[in-house]
Order: sequence, then structure tokens, then C-alpha cells
Amino acid sequence: MKYLNYLILLLFTTSLFSQENDDIIEPNFIKTIVLKSTNVNSYASIIALGSSFIFSFDDLEAEQLDYFYKIEHYTYDWKPSSLSSREFINGYEEDRIRDVENSFNTLQFFTHYSVVFPNKNTRITKSGNYKISVMNDDDEVLFTRRFVLYESKVDVGVSVHRSRDISSISEKQSVQFIINHPNLLINNPKEEIKTVLLQNNDWNTAIGNLQPQFYRGSQMLYKYTDKMNFWAGNEFHYFDSKSVRNSTVTIARVDSGPDLYHTMLYTNEERIDRPYTNYPDINGNFVIRNVNSDNDALDSDYTWVFFTLESLEDIGNKKIYVNGSFNNWRNDESNELIYNPETRLYEAQILLKQGFYNYQYVTVDENQKNSNHDIDGSFYQTENDYSVLVYYKKFGSRYDSVIGYGQGNSEKIQN
Repeated sequence: MKYLNYLILLLFTTSLFSQENDDIIEPNFIKTIVLKSTNVNSYASIIALGSSFIFSFDDLEAEQLDYFYKIEHYTYDWKPSSLSSREFINGYEEDRIRDVENSFNTLQFFTHYSVVFPNKNTRITKSGNYKISVMNDDDEVLFTRRFVLYESKVDVGVSVHRSRDISSISEKQSVQFIINHPNLLINNPKEEIKTVLLQNNDWNTAIGNLQPQFYRGSQMLYKYTDKMNFWAGNEFHYFDSKSVRNSTVTIARVDSGPDLYHTMLYTNEERIDRPYTNYPDINGNFVIRNVNSDNDALDSDYTWVFFTLESLEDIGNKKIYVNGSFNNWRNDESNELIYNPETRLYEAQILLKQGFYNYQYVTVDENQKNSNHDIDGSFYQTENDYSVLVYYKKFGSRYDSVIGYGQGNSEKIQN
């Protein structure tokens, strides 16, 4: 019975944080969706309450249609909360996107839509989980994106360690954290506090439902040696197409296609049996940029990017995908690699805007379980970002607020 309850809890945890949980996937003509803080070198959709953040996307049909946004508040486990919009927004929860501009001097025409929050019509007043929906003038929802607004009412210290499991000590990283709340009275931490642990801001592998293991004064300690382990994976692959016509260290050549340029990446070889090699990355994120322009959003063109992978690994019935923040860590037909018996390579082509991109190869089995280490291996030395979100629902409260946000990095991993 104990084992059965554990399985139920494991399945529940997985369903809580899956990216597929009621998210509406954008249609093919919507590209380059960005939702992040306006701060420099900020990539995550986890933003301090009251600070400025931007939401933008491109419409390749380029007809300057009227699009509207709608913001909704959610619970810790991504279910609609019981709050009405007037309880978490000053102004309108739904409004037209007014910043609309057409691309300039690009082969692929597109219309760029953007909105910055807070603005004079919409100011969010409560922390928590949110979804923003984009609708057309027929009130049809085209797609949704998640984001989190947090307050700094508690301090969160995060440290990264090698796995304590001797069987995976060279492949996994273990995260520990401490919540310090000297100025906040928490009467029942086990009931009122919930936490979520993220690796590289990917909700697909998030770990939740963690209870404090120890208490020390105004501190809650989470020092599990088994429940907070992640496959470390390997450093992300990358390419930089800021100059659309030129080859680089990772771009073999650029061909002129019938309509758009074709960016042909060098073939990636599996790294599972190779020694770990450190090189800088941005942990799966991407940045739109164009070396020949001062307006990256409007002047950056789209190209077909060709990915090829040489792998001799026996992955059975698993499928291989290329993903990253550029496609919201999603795995579907648009980013699946198909084996070509003539070239003996796995191949995929994806339409992407000029910029600097990180990406990885993942496998997905019949049970939709992801693996970031079947192709490129997993090494404890890999540099990863880890984030901890602290949710608080005081007894009698009607919503989950986010009262703390902590970050750690495995660059200085501890034994």
C-alpha cells in the first residue's frame, strides 16, 4: 500500500508541473514568443511583482490583425484560482495589444506584437502563478504562456551538490535550500508552505510537493539526499545566426532557399561516451539579435535551420527531439528528428528568427518520460541553473502567493 501511494504521489507531481497541462499551443504562424523581465540578461518568466516585463511574438501572416491579451491567476498546481480579476489587477485583465509593427527589409514578412507590463491599463497587484492568453477578435484563444510573479518576503538560499547516491554520483546533481523567514510568522509550514524546484526554468522536470525536513528557529531546511536530484545532462549545443548570410564555428554554410535562407548547422555527434568538456552556454535560452541592425525585433529575418545528429545509441522505441527555451521546451512533430537511412543521420528543420540559440537533444519514451542524457550523457560538472519558488497560502486565504525566489548554480558544485 505504501508503494502504491508513492506511485500515486509521483504521478500527481508529474501532472502538476507538465508543460502540457492545459496549455494552448501556438499555431504555426505564431513564432518567437518572449515573456521575460526587461532587465538585461534576464531570460526566465519569473519576475518580481511590480517590476517591468515584456510579452511579445511575431505573426508570420503579417496582416496587422487585432490581438487581445487576457491575464488569469492560478493556484500553486496550475489550476484556476478562485480570485476574481478585480482582486489581482488594477485596470483591465483583458485588453488589445497596441504596440504593433511590421518587419523591415526581411524576406519573411511578419507583424511584431508586444506589450510591456505594468502599463496604464493593466497593473497586477498580487504575486502567484499566472497565464496570459492571446485571443483574436472572435475571442478565440490562439495560445497561452505561463509566468510567475514573486515577492521577497523570505530569503531562499540554494546550493548544488553531487548526488549522494553512489550509483549516480558522476551523473546527477542534488539541490538543497534553506528558507529564512525572520519577519514572517508561519504557523503551520507543512500546510501553508509549498515549494517548486526548477532546473534551467524548465517546468517539465520541476519537482514539487516537498516538505521541510528540519526546522531551526525561523529557518526551514530542505536537505534531502534523494528527492531533489536531477540528471545533470551536458552543456547545451548552440548556434549564432546574427549574421544571416555567414557561416560560423557551428554553422557549416548558409544556402539560398526558394524563399528564405537555409542555415545548415554542423552535424552534432553524440557525447554520451566522450569526456565532459566545459564551454559557456546560457542554459537553454535564446536571444534575438541581428549584427546589421539596431532594431532586432523588426529587422531580424527568419531562416530554416537544419539540425543533424549522428547517434549510434540504441534508443529502442523512443523518439528524439531538439528543444530549448526557443520552443518552450516542448516536444512535438515540429521539432522531432527523423532518421534518414541515406545519410544515416537524424534530421529536423525548424523556422527560427535570427539570434543566439541554445538547444539540446532529448528522448521521449512511450510513457512521455523525457531524458536529457540518452544522447549527450550526463556529467556532474555540467553548469546548470536551479531556481526555488516558495508559495504561501495562509490558513483562510483564497490564493497561493509567491513569497520567495532563490537561485543557485552548479558552477561551484559542492561534494
